[in-house]
Amino acid sequence: MFDASAPAPRLQRSTGAAHVVMGPRGLVDLAQSGSAKAMLPRMTAGLPEIAFLNTSGGLASGDRLSFAVTLQPGARVLATTQTAERAYRAKAAPARAEVRLAVGAGGWLDWLPQETILFEGSALCRDTQVDLAPGAGCLLLEMIVLGRLAMGEEPARIRFRDRRTVRRDGRLIHHDALALDDAALLRRNGPALLGDARALATLAVVAPHAPDLLARARAVLDEPGVAGAASAPPGRLVVRCLARDDWPLRRQVIRLLAALRPDPLPRIWQV
Repeated sequence: MFDASAPAPRLQRSTGAAHVVMGPRGLVDLAQSGSAKAMLPRMTAGLPEIAFLNTSGGLASGDRLSFAVTLQPGARVLATTQTAERAYRAKAAPARAEVRLAVGAGGWLDWLPQETILFEGSALCRDTQVDLAPGAGCLLLEMIVLGRLAMGEEPARIRFRDRRTVRRDGRLIHHDALALDDAALLRRNGPALLGDARALATLAVVAPHAPDLLARARAVLDEPGVAGAASAPPGRLVVRCLARDDWPLRRQVIRLLAALRPDPLPRIWQV
């Protein structure tokens, strides 16, 4: 018979790390372990691409995932993820994800991961750190979706901490943090919070020419069903968007990317 007094089984946790080093002529080094994989699709146009994958299928309590890209001087690369990342119910410690991006002198990196879906009861802490050398720049995108609207999901219990920092020569030049929890969702209709939005995106360009892109960004912030705004602090362009559903949000992001960069979208994206 089932023994209710027996201790709960210890669940296996997922861990993975993938690190890609790229030079101006292509791949220099690749290391991967556990559930983290990195693929380099054969490209005929646009920037060379790196596609990261978490083979565990999602992040649950205690999982750890790490993606890293190092670009040598002069390298220009686009990095993305093969599919949306999913954060599942966590009964104890949160899942932890880290992204480490380093861009050498004169290099450029587009970090364009697909969306992160936060399910009911999920707990995820994510930290993205970017180190830029002199003359280097980057474009950073993050898309967050609360549950699946088509399935009638309206998450009410979430623990999510997301931080992005960019440094140049060790000096902090950009910091962006987001925290969502049960209390924040309860007061979501307050000023400067989500309202009825279930999908949100933040796009940041960090480069000396970034403020010059402000007019282009504002010109395309008119996708139906999406509320968006753009600002241009010195050396940066920051765009934020909110939507009730993820498809209008993705359409808006695609239009922004087309306006702000000359290269094709990641080939792996479904558009």
